[in-house]
Formats: sequence, C-alpha cells, structure tokens
Amino acid sequence: VFLYVIGFAASILLYFQARKPATRLQQSFRETLLPIIFGFIADMRYQHGVTPNSFDRLPRTAVGPFNRQAFDDIVAGRYEGFPFELYEAHLREGSGKGSSTAFQGVIVAFETIAPFPGMLVATRRTNAVISFFRGIFASKLQELSSGDALLDAAYEFRTDNLGAAQPLVSGRLAQALKWLGETWPDDPARVALNGSDGFLLLPQTKNFFELPDISVPLDYSRHVAPMISDMGAMLATAALVRKIGAKDEAG
Repeated sequence: VFLYVIGFAASILLYFQARKPATRLQQSFRETLLPIIFGFIADMRYQHGVTPNSFDRLPRTAVGPFNRQAFDDIVAGRYEGFPFELYEAHLREGSGKGSSTAFQGVIVAFETIAPFPGMLVATRRTNAVISFFRGIFASKLQELSSGDALLDAAYEFRTDNLGAAQPLVSGRLAQALKWLGETWPDDPARVALNGSDGFLLLPQTKNFFELPDISVPLDYSRHVAPMISDMGAMLATAALVRKIGAKDEAG
C-alpha cells in the first residue's frame, strides 16, 4: 500500500510537470493569436494574469468588499479613438467554503468624454443585508433615484455629488442602463464614474477569450467570429457609456 501511495504521488507530480510546458505553449499561442484576431483595435496590448493598470481607480462601491482578486486576459488599446483597458476579473470575499463572489466578469475601463465632478456608481439592487454592508462600505456616498420605478427596483445609485449626478441618473445614465438591460439581460451591468475614469462592469462566468487547445485546428466560425463579435459589442457599449456626461454637441 505504501509503495502504491508513493507511486500515485509520483505520477501526480510528473503529470503537473508535464502540464507546465503545455500551459506555457498554450499561453504563447494566445499571445500570438489575440492581437491578430483583434486587429481592429489600435495600439493593442495583451497581458495575462497581472493587475490591470486601471484597477486601482475602480470605485470599490461598484463591486463591494473583497479580499481576493484574480485576473485572466487583459486587452488594452484604442477603439474609435478612445483608450480603454478591458479585463476578466474574479473578486472574492472570505476564504474556503465560506467565501463568496463579489464580482466575476469583464470590466472595461475608459476615459470619459466629460469628467464627472466626483463619483457616481450604479449597481444592481441587492437584498437588505448586502445593501447594509455596501452602505457602510460607501458611507461617503448618498443614494439617489432615477424616478423610473422599474430602473430603481433593479439598481442602486450612489454619489458624492448629488447636484451633478441627478441629471445623469434621471437622463443619459438611465437610458444607457435600460439599453444595457436589453443587450445584457443575464445579470445587470454596472457603471461607475470617477472623475475622468469610466468603468463598465459586465457580470459573466463565460470565458470570452477562450481558444481551443493548440492540437485543435482553429475554426473561424466556431472560435474566432464569436470572440470578435463579443469584443466589438463590449467596446461599442463602452463607447456609449463614456458619452453619459458629455454635452449634446460633444463626442
């Protein structure tokens, strides 16, 4: 039995050692292909598994408390003239079986057309307990409503500048969130404005940039076209959201 256990442990060790070169090769495969696939993005840069440059500027109220973070694919560049950083993030609170997901999905960071004088966050409305802790976490922010009963039932709006936020929450932000509700129906998208930084958070467990194993022939219709479509849709949505605070003649 002892020899069996030793042999089993050795086989597990050899398996993971053999997997390392394959994993590195697969990642190299991605680093080569993704810039080609997303050729419509100017000045494209791809990274994997590092903290995105814009993450520290994301208002924590948009995701709630978390103590563990992991990042997968990160794509940065320019789309229709505006710079952006798009990344897959998994943020968790707690550890072990008692842990919970604060956010899992795609975050698109971008420069807004007109800076918002403060912070404004639109997040999905949650149960009373989560809202209580989020309220503590966002103690400096005041809650406001859009005046639309359906939208206010789905979203919490918080800001540190009521005067500047109310016209947006009752106007362009409300319109953008309604449109997002139709195009992103699974889980309400979240929006955060922090000065000149804008953030679009799209909750999703799907791996948007998944490529087949290097041993599988790449098929454009199955593997590439959906990826291009998803990326285009997310960036087009960000292009809409970045206009929220702009004057009618801007952008």
